[in-house]
Amino acid sequence: QLQLVESGGGLVQSGGSLRLTCSASGFALTYHSIGWFRQAPGKEREGVACISSQGASSTYVDSVRGRFAISKHNTANVVYLQMDNLKPEDSAVYSCAVVRAVFTTCGFTPAQYDYWGRGTQVTVSS
Repeated sequence: QLQLVESGGGLVQSGGSLRLTCSASGFALTYHSIGWFRQAPGKEREGVACISSQGASSTYVDSVRGRFAISKHNTANVVYLQMDNLKPEDSAVYSCAVVRAVFTTCGFTPAQYDYWGRGTQVTVSS
């Protein structure tokens, strides 16, 4: 059974760091695009970072570029989101998602993604 599970969220002070992990089971991430999305209360879901199949390219929303880094580790079948210099406005539930088709370029359209994890809460205090 295909499953995505996020971990690594928590409470951190402004300026701190967290590393989120998206662990996949039931399939290999190697040839699939992966995205990290976040949703804060009362706000729409927002694409934060994504990495294309085989890790050839990555994309970031402007608000996190230079602070967040996405990476894919095929052997461990996980995708990481390293988040540095966190700000209170980064507080949200973070979810990872996978595109079922292989050899695709990633993007921030949620409808592009076929499988989603349940999310992990990130709270940044000021």
